[in-house]
Amino acid sequence: MGQTDKQFGGFLRLVIASLRKAIAAEDIETMRAMLQELLTDLQNTLED
Repeated sequence: MGQTDKQFGGFLRLVIASLRKAIAAEDIETMRAMLQELLTDLQNTLED
């Protein structure tokens, strides 16, 4: 079953929020950890 435009928009908002938090991180290690978590979540979504 496909996503509706609203569901896809919500998904993008979550990804964008995660990226903004990573960019605002105080140090590079925190940013890397946040980006790795996002990548893991996205990969898990594909595998579900």
